[in-house]
Amino acid sequence: MAKIQTELLLTIILIVGTILVIALVKGGIKRFGRLASIDVNSRKVVFYISYLLIYLISITVLLIVWGVNLEDFAVFIASVLAVLGVGFFAQWSILSNITASIILFFSHPLRLGDRIRILDKDFDWTGMVEDISAFYLFMKTDDGRKVTIPTNLVIQKGIEILEKQTGED
Repeated sequence: MAKIQTELLLTIILIVGTILVIALVKGGIKRFGRLASIDVNSRKVVFYISYLLIYLISITVLLIVWGVNLEDFAVFIASVLAVLGVGFFAQWSILSNITASIILFFSHPLRLGDRIRILDKDFDWTGMVEDISAFYLFMKTDDGRKVTIPTNLVIQKGIEILEKQTGED
C-alpha cells in the first residue's frame, strides 16, 4: 500500500512539475520571440516541438516511477525510433524544413519585414519577407512576384539583408 502511495505522490509531483516547466518554456519562447520580433505564427512550431519533448520526457519518467521494466522499455523505444527514422528518411525534406525553421527562429538575423536578397546564381530573389512558416519562407519580390521558398533552401543559400524591418530598436 505504501508503494502505491509513493507512486501516486511522485505522479502528482511529476504532473505539477511538467505544468510548471511548460509554463516557463512558453514564457521564455514568448519573451525571446518578442525581443527578436518574431511573428506569433512562427513561434507555434517551436511551441509544439518543445511541448512534444517535455511530454516525452514526462511520460518516460512516469513509466519509470510506475516500475516499467527498463530493458523492455528500451527495446520498445528503440523500435519506435527505428520506425520513425525510416519514416523521416522517406520524408527527409519535411524534417529538414522543420529543422531549418527552428534554426531560422533561434539564430538567424532574418525577420519579417526585412528586405533581402537570396544569393543564388540561377535566380534573382530580392524582396520583402512576408512570412516564415514551418516549411516555407514567403517573400514578395521587388517586381511584385510572390515567391515561396522551402526553409531548408533558405538555410543552404546565402542571404544578404538589404534593409532591416522598420521599428526595430
